[in-house]
Amino acid sequence: MTLPDSIRVFERGWLSANNILLVGPDDTALVDSGYVTHAQQTVDLVRHALHGRHLDRLYTTHLHSDHCGGNAALQAHYGCATFVPAAEEDKVRRWDEDALTFKATGQQCPRFTIAGTVAPGEVLTLGGTAWHVLGAPGHHAHSLIWYSPEHKVLISADALWHNGFGVIFPELEGDAGFAEAGATLDLIAGLDVQLVIPGHGAVFDDVDAALQRARRRLDFLSSKPANNAEYGVKVLLKFLLLERQKIAVADIAPLLASLPVVAESNRRYLHKSDEELAAWTIKQLIRGLAARIDGDYLVNA
Repeated sequence: MTLPDSIRVFERGWLSANNILLVGPDDTALVDSGYVTHAQQTVDLVRHALHGRHLDRLYTTHLHSDHCGGNAALQAHYGCATFVPAAEEDKVRRWDEDALTFKATGQQCPRFTIAGTVAPGEVLTLGGTAWHVLGAPGHHAHSLIWYSPEHKVLISADALWHNGFGVIFPELEGDAGFAEAGATLDLIAGLDVQLVIPGHGAVFDDVDAALQRARRRLDFLSSKPANNAEYGVKVLLKFLLLERQKIAVADIAPLLASLPVVAESNRRYLHKSDEELAAWTIKQLIRGLAARIDGDYLVNA
């Protein structure tokens, strides 16, 4: 099965989430805009694909910086009406970077404005296709996924990847997330899905197998909260390393300690000193071939 011509996926490398362009005879929309450091590339991809047409609407599945970091650039170029999950409206209008978790993770997202919101249960007709908007808590408490019964396509954001899903961030700070992630997987399993457009990675069609892998992953993470905490810390440092390409080894302990989500996760679950946490995380990234030491620096690999 292949995607219809009205649905185009820009598969992005990290740091950016995938972008989904929906093109109909009378309207155009983009779902998710990637990270700020790739914003010009996002604009260029959209402009090339639209062949001179205007981008009418921009939607964000959830307010993590790798999904909304290009919003401001797209607004500046197109003046497109932008929509976010309804539960995040007040945070975005006030631009509360603490509540939006940008400061908590040490990531960037230029301020953007919104024309409105989207809530679970809504049906949006975009690109000539009806999309059912569904709540998908777990990775993010207010994440949305989009389902097209007509094409049997799911835009899954970070609720389901080909191999797993995104970090269960609420659990890092002591909020519920594991049960919610499981319920989201159950929700997806109950849909007639033949193609999944994940937040990261290639479009895939072996949906049942992906769900089984995701459930095993969730079982592992939820069996001991420290498992999820360790995974989260590794992901956050790797993200910063991808952005900066190299970080002085001496700076990593204070850097991790300065990130509220890491500090809280360490306090609750890992119980390491700042230096111990930095040394452990560096070791894990090197062991996983995600980084290497070059002199006094940890370098992206």
